[in-house]
Amino acid sequence: MGLNLTQKIIKEHLISGSLEAGKQIEIRVDSTLTQDSTGTMVYLQLEAMEIEKVKTKLSVAYVDHNMLQTGFENADDHLYIKTVAGKYGIHFSRPGNGICHQVHLERFAKPGWTLLGSDSHTPTAGGIGSLAIGAGGLDVAVAMANGTYSMTMPKVCNIVLQGKLRPPATAKDVILYILGKLTVKGGVGKVFEYTGDGVKHLSVPERATIANMGAELGATTSIFPSDEKTLEFLKLQGREEDFVELYPDEGAAYDEVLTVDLSKIVPMAACPHSPDNVKPVSELEGTRITQVAIGSCTNSSYKDLVMAARILKGKKVHPDVSLVISPGSKQVLTKLSMSGALKDLIECGARILECGCGPCIGMGQAPETDGVSLRTFNRNFEGRCGTKSAKVYLVSPETAAISAIYGKITDPSQLEPEIFAEVDEISYINDNMILKPEDNKTERVIKGPNIKPFPVNMPLKDSLTRKVVLKVGDNITTDHIMPSGAKLLPYRSNIPYLSEYCFSGVDPDFPKNCRENGGGFIVAGENYGQGSSREHAALVPLYLGIKAVIAKSFARIHKANLINSGILPLVFANPEDFLKINVLDEIQIKDIKEQIKSGNKISAINKNSGEGIQLILEVTEREKDILLWGGYINYMKSRRENYSA
Repeated sequence: MGLNLTQKIIKEHLISGSLEAGKQIEIRVDSTLTQDSTGTMVYLQLEAMEIEKVKTKLSVAYVDHNMLQTGFENADDHLYIKTVAGKYGIHFSRPGNGICHQVHLERFAKPGWTLLGSDSHTPTAGGIGSLAIGAGGLDVAVAMANGTYSMTMPKVCNIVLQGKLRPPATAKDVILYILGKLTVKGGVGKVFEYTGDGVKHLSVPERATIANMGAELGATTSIFPSDEKTLEFLKLQGREEDFVELYPDEGAAYDEVLTVDLSKIVPMAACPHSPDNVKPVSELEGTRITQVAIGSCTNSSYKDLVMAARILKGKKVHPDVSLVISPGSKQVLTKLSMSGALKDLIECGARILECGCGPCIGMGQAPETDGVSLRTFNRNFEGRCGTKSAKVYLVSPETAAISAIYGKITDPSQLEPEIFAEVDEISYINDNMILKPEDNKTERVIKGPNIKPFPVNMPLKDSLTRKVVLKVGDNITTDHIMPSGAKLLPYRSNIPYLSEYCFSGVDPDFPKNCRENGGGFIVAGENYGQGSSREHAALVPLYLGIKAVIAKSFARIHKANLINSGILPLVFANPEDFLKINVLDEIQIKDIKEQIKSGNKISAINKNSGEGIQLILEVTEREKDILLWGGYINYMKSRRENYSA
């Protein structure tokens, strides 16, 4: 039986393990990417590994999340990333060059390569045929130091695309439809591999949109074949030499199959406050809006913004609406100016923002109190936009643009057919805001006073007894755990400062409760830690003394980050036991080290009620060792010392 595309790429990069789903594997990493929100921690950890140069074929450090320099903090962080990149042989994409995923797709991603990124939307490069995986910062640092990545072999789900999209339906509507079908936890432990005759009708930027929001399904990654459309895209980028034709073998086996008829897709919207709360736009028509934001790594390609410009040309933004545009890259922005589309956007009343993440990460453009924002982004978690009372809907650029004119959610089906004529791409290349390692050589790494050391755990003791300092429900996101936004992003390198804001939108007393009780346990519902890859959502609880999270289930990247920090990710054997634990109950786990060594079943006792609670530690043998050592850094140090001895 033939191999699917995911298996073929993994086999080509396999160092150890087998292609059997659920088994531990180690793969070779060709390339990595970081961004400034997570990157400072990555490079602090990389420095701690005391290497001379990165072991990957290519590593790129981007500055795209926080370019607002209201004080020294951001400028210092950017200088630190620039100088550390120069020391270790890493490309550096300067502030204003664009969003990491858009730029990487344009200038660096290669079919058949593996890519590990410290951002959950790294799978965007799956649109060009890369096996691109989002991971925690420490995993990315290790990949740069060793050129390897350890993971559980995922299941591979085949999404068969049939037919062709009928305008105004778009690639964004396809992935919203899939999210509505499978939910935000429907992809955990899976890769979504796209095949079928419908694929050939999707451009690389359209494929990238779909792959990008696979992260919202909780998937390990998403991947498309590398074909004529891939070659067409690479030629426009002057990179045709990077083209490799890649398809699954004929008769390849898959763990699951979902068939999607593209001809039946209609404009969709994700309603507040979850990407899987999906409805057809036609059911939401007439909903008044106060803000429209077009951009993000999901929908900021040249085609996306040209489509918006066509709809807005000669029109005027509704007086009740603020329209902002975030081009995905300097290359996109320049091409918009060359084609005249930028003029159309400016004349309609749009505000053009710097090429970066901007509003998507909560960096500016927070809606007013109770505002309703229509966004072409990938996440609409409560409060992520910067305003807790705001309602955020996720839509395509076409739906966003026409709604900006009418001041209410509007179905783009009423648009004239000529609006949807094929967009002619402009070939334009300018990499003058990317510093190559040979042009950025330095031995001096500069750290500003806001850059503090990252916390390191202690090896696990024989017994573990702590109080429950927080109990939360389902789908707690990394935004809930460690908010970002304009107020906190400048302190991404300062864990002690950030600790005062951990769970601030859930329980403002959480930091105080941790201090008063010497840390503790967190109890949670389903899908704990969904959302971004930000390692801070594990490092800050570690700093506050959290020793374990007991949940019904975990999101993939956050679970890995907890393990890397030495925080136990425990799952209820019986989900009903969630109801048996209250805040400030004292939970005791006797002989914890022996229990971990002997299997995956962990017995605990609620000392307040006297009831026993059965837990499961769903980890590999390697991850057990990491937890016993108190985290990945200690584990690696122990291996180096043993090897030296």
